[in-house]
Amino acid sequence: MDDLWRRKGWSGLSLARQFALAGGVVMLVATGLVGWFVAGRIEQVVVRNTANATALYMESFVAPLTQDLGHADNLSDESRARIGALLENTALGRRVVSFKIWRQGGFLADASNTALVGRTFPPTENLKLAWAGEVRADFEDTGDPEDKDENALGVPLLEIYSPIRDVETGRVIAVAEFYEVATQLKADLARARLASWTTVALVMLVIGASLFAIVLRGSRTIDRQLAALTELSARNVALRLRVQGAAARFAAMNDQTLRRIGADLHDGPAQQMGFAALRLDALRQAVGPKGSASVDEVARAVKDAISEIRTISRGLSLPDIDRRSLRDLLQRLAEAHKARTGVDVAVSCSIPPGVELPEAAKICIYRFVQEGLNNGWHHAEGKEQSVDLMIDGDDLRLTVADRGPGFAAPPPGAGADGTTLGLAGLGDRVESLGGQLTARKRAGGGAELVMTLDLRGL
Repeated sequence: MDDLWRRKGWSGLSLARQFALAGGVVMLVATGLVGWFVAGRIEQVVVRNTANATALYMESFVAPLTQDLGHADNLSDESRARIGALLENTALGRRVVSFKIWRQGGFLADASNTALVGRTFPPTENLKLAWAGEVRADFEDTGDPEDKDENALGVPLLEIYSPIRDVETGRVIAVAEFYEVATQLKADLARARLASWTTVALVMLVIGASLFAIVLRGSRTIDRQLAALTELSARNVALRLRVQGAAARFAAMNDQTLRRIGADLHDGPAQQMGFAALRLDALRQAVGPKGSASVDEVARAVKDAISEIRTISRGLSLPDIDRRSLRDLLQRLAEAHKARTGVDVAVSCSIPPGVELPEAAKICIYRFVQEGLNNGWHHAEGKEQSVDLMIDGDDLRLTVADRGPGFAAPPPGAGADGTTLGLAGLGDRVESLGGQLTARKRAGGGAELVMTLDLRGL
């Protein structure tokens, strides 16, 4: 897997592995957040409920003893003594290890630590809220300046702020702060946290496993489909190459057949017609002046037939393509076109050294240039005809162009001189090699035929 990751990275992993990694990170983060939230909420609720119960319990004992704070700033000595006795050597005293009675502004009217009585401390947030009528509580938070003695005890404490109300008016006249030993509460909270984290983790695990099972099934289905598509694509490529190779071989065989037909025309009917022409010269002397006119007409027809047969033969024949370079083939085509039409052809070749093409590709290039030049001469009067061949890596691009009137649409597939198959047949020939033929107008006027081939398939 590490090697796969190094070679292909994230995209090289299967869908199931991607989900396992990404989903695992998300599920871990979600488990932490949800577990932290749930555990926090449980602790808040438990602490609040415990504080409310203790505050209600304490208020029933302490509130009646602190009513003189409704009209005085300090408790009387009698009230302080009664509160001290209430918390000394009683079950309540074993639970509440310390207490403070606060007045407005952070003034301590009474406390289990008498050294703090009469002092003023900065009001904490919980003290302010308790003066507003709320019961507040902190668990194991004894870091305030007035909490040094409680902090020194070294036991878990539940710090409770309970408002004390006037029994007649109901207004808050003081705040009682109690420090309750919370050893059992701490153990209960620890168990609650463990249970909540365990529950959240198990739920997330079940959800993650269920989703992973679904994604894994889908991933395996996709992998099987991709494997089938890859195999089908490979078969299609192999089939295309076989068809392309068969078409190329057929094109080569077709050109060889045309070459033999051209040779047969040159060596057979052309020779017979030549012999007939010689015999007509002897026949002219035999018939005398009266029949010489008819003999001359026959002789002219025979000579025209010989010329046409030789023209067809030259069009069907091919040079020694397998032994000639592409540059030499193009130059020879340009020279033959000039000899036939008197039009110069600009030839440009950009071919890397050592590039060799199969015979079928050379034949296709030869016929393409031959047809392009013939069409340019026939339709554009041979104006500024040019041939440009460029091979860049595995891409071959061949252009035959002129500066004639051009055409609005690709011309029909008729050959210019009847000796080739025309553009339609030429397009089939190019496509048989996996290439593409494009006929279009040139910028600035004129027309061009462009052939592109991918040499990797040849």
